[in-house]
Amino acid sequence: MADEEETPTEPPKKVKKAMPEVPPEAKEEPALPTAQEIRAAKKAELVAWGESFGLSTEGRVDDLRKRVAEYVLEHKKVAAAPVTEAPKAEEPVPKVAPAEKRPVAKKAPAKPAKEEPKKPAKKPEKKAEKEAEEEAEGEAEEEYVPNLKPKLDPKTLRLLSLRAAKSAARPAFHRQEWFRYKRFGDEWRKPQGGQSKLRRHFGYRWNLPSVGYRGPRSVRGLHPSGFLEVLVHNERELEGLDPAKQAVRIAHGVGSRKRELIEKACDDKGLRVLNRMVTE
Repeated sequence: MADEEETPTEPPKKVKKAMPEVPPEAKEEPALPTAQEIRAAKKAELVAWGESFGLSTEGRVDDLRKRVAEYVLEHKKVAAAPVTEAPKAEEPVPKVAPAEKRPVAKKAPAKPAKEEPKKPAKKPEKKAEKEAEEEAEGEAEEEYVPNLKPKLDPKTLRLLSLRAAKSAARPAFHRQEWFRYKRFGDEWRKPQGGQSKLRRHFGYRWNLPSVGYRGPRSVRGLHPSGFLEVLVHNERELEGLDPAKQAVRIAHGVGSRKRELIEKACDDKGLRVLNRMVTE
């Protein structure tokens, strides 16, 4: 029997071992620029920040600066937001024994309440005295008395309201070049210059006082209340005055003693005093 041919044995194949996967390194976030650095940065720096933050790099310098500033502000808000804690697991509630099995606590005997000493009753005399004083103070206070009003017909009332409306719409008249010199006051002076544009009523100059600014003729000189003012220096000048149409204005040179006498006489006659003396 022929010898069997020896078959060469193949060496075992090497098994490739899988290399452990290396975790990817965490990318370090670029440092956020401050507001001052963003304002002072040039376009190249702004473009670099925009690329690192994943922002658009198109537009002008102001647009880039605005985008970077908004990104930094939002990032700071997110970092400063409080971290919400996970809800805690509910603790098991201890079971309460039924009312029959629970021991009943004995109540301590209540202490007797202490008797408070009785306050002496207030004397009724003091109450009566206080009420009398309050009544006396109420009587001492003067009641409000409205000022006397004139008796006017509807036409006069209408003209007074028209005069008030024209006075409110009337402009303030100033002399020529009143704004240029400090020595000029608010008094009106008629322009006298031969070439004065204000005297010749040029359109770009302000208006001059004219008859069109006056009020109705029949109510000129009347007090705003509608009374006709009469200047008085003594009591004798009060004779013959009509309290329905005329009112008294005491002269400024009259002293306080005589002024009191005039005011008292006016009250007796039912006349209104327009400049009554103020007393505390």
